[in-house]
Amino acid sequence: MSEQTLEYFLNKGTIRRKDAADIEWYHAANSKSKLMEALRGSAQMIEADVLLRGADPEEPIMAHPPAKDSDITLQDWLKEVVKTDKGIKLDFKSLAAVSQSMSLLEEIRDQLKGPVWINADILPGPGGTATPVDPHVFLQEVAQRSENDVLSLGWTTGWTANVDNPGYSWEMVHQMEELCRPLKQPVTFPVRASLLPMSFPQFQWLLEQSDRSEILH
Repeated sequence: MSEQTLEYFLNKGTIRRKDAADIEWYHAANSKSKLMEALRGSAQMIEADVLLRGADPEEPIMAHPPAKDSDITLQDWLKEVVKTDKGIKLDFKSLAAVSQSMSLLEEIRDQLKGPVWINADILPGPGGTATPVDPHVFLQEVAQRSENDVLSLGWTTGWTANVDNPGYSWEMVHQMEELCRPLKQPVTFPVRASLLPMSFPQFQWLLEQSDRSEILH
């Protein structure tokens, strides 16, 4: 959990100790009803997925594949969020949605009170079959327009029951370190918890490369 995120909720008094485990998340707030439930509830951080609607009008919407449409656009989603002091995490499933989404975020950034996290799986990981978001294009679009945001950068992963699943390889963490080296924002690495025990040396090394990085599982 990013230091600035913990400090924000500590100062608000919504958590009593500097422990990421005390932060409550609401995941997949990808519809009007889910968003309203998240805003009314006790969660401090609201996570939702962003895609570009394929039909006219082509605009960022809140949806997770295989869904291709939604009853709420990112623009309307953000209009509701700025009325609260909760933090948000935007999880990009489509590179096509990133540029428009960052522009919409910039328009209301001064109204946002809580922390902003920007997430995408930018590299292939152990067992991953999904196509990662292009890391160079994604970081070019995001890093220059989100100086105070937390970048949540992950790998596509998979898990198969009753077999020995591979952990994160040295090549995977070296690739991530190279991509993150020029970044100035705090970075968190979302990892699949079941694959972490066999990857401790790799992630210990990765975290030692910067005091701005951490693991989220």
